[in-house]
Amino acid sequence: MKNPFQSTRVFVSEMVGELQKASWPTRTELRDSTVVVIVASALLGIFTSISDFSLYQVVDLFTSLASR
Repeated sequence: MKNPFQSTRVFVSEMVGELQKASWPTRTELRDSTVVVIVASALLGIFTSISDFSLYQVVDLFTSLASR
């Protein structure tokens, strides 16, 4: 019967080996990427809010004109 801990041990050792091969970002690269993501998210949120408000006003105008 195969030892279940052997396959887990092999998996963990291979995983650690692959993680050591990966290129990890420096602190500066990580900070810069984080700032870009936060700014992009804020801009997208502002754009979505303005678009939603504008479309709501247009639909409200048309429904008020149609109900007269």
